[in-house]
Amino acid sequence: MAHRTSARDVVSAIKDVDFPAGKDDLVQAASRSGAAPDVVKALRGIPAEQYANREEVARSVRVDPDSDLGLSPAQQAEQARAGGRRGQSQHLRDVPKPPVEDELDR
Repeated sequence: MAHRTSARDVVSAIKDVDFPAGKDDLVQAASRSGAAPDVVKALRGIPAEQYANREEVARSVRVDPDSDLGLSPAQQAEQARAGGRRGQSQHLRDVPKPPVEDELDR
């Protein structure tokens, strides 16, 4: 199933939340803010735990892997190899640029 929401949509929907916040707080805040049904559905799918900030939420939500990250194939491969937090979407794990790409960007 294709997800029609992006990490930015999710972060925008919870911009008024005071952190730390639990899953239920986030879902309710998104509903109150008039977020799209896909955003609310994405938040319902995150693990039921406390989130320290919006970034943690964005990294736990399932969205289209190409939604707005702009990672290279090498970075995507590293994400697949690197372990993440339980319940964290693989494509949203932190990953540095490979040394070759970093050198090319200079």
